[in-house]
Amino acid sequence: MAAKILANLIVMGSGILARAFVQAYRQAIANAAKSGVAQETIQNTVRRTSKVMTEQEARQILGVTEEMPWEEVMKKYDALFERNAQTGSFYLQSKVHRAKERLETIYQSKGQDAPS
Repeated sequence: MAAKILANLIVMGSGILARAFVQAYRQAIANAAKSGVAQETIQNTVRRTSKVMTEQEARQILGVTEEMPWEEVMKKYDALFERNAQTGSFYLQSKVHRAKERLETIYQSKGQDAPS
């Protein structure tokens, strides 16, 4: 008898908690929509999932500045690429390669001597 009452209490309590959770979630979404937080979150998510690397990120990965000539960028790239090839970090090696590709397009658009 006590087990049946306890089971009833658990079922009823979980139903009440579920309804309260759903109501709180709906209210949170409504509040976010009013304040513009939802739109900002969506925009940030889209930016994060974008596969295009920014110039700033590429420069940070390679450790170069805007004033550096292309030859210096390539020296940094070669050193980092080879170092990660030896340690076996394919992820870091691909990030270094993507950074070089990004900077290569920037140097080409500026008319500097980046190879095509």
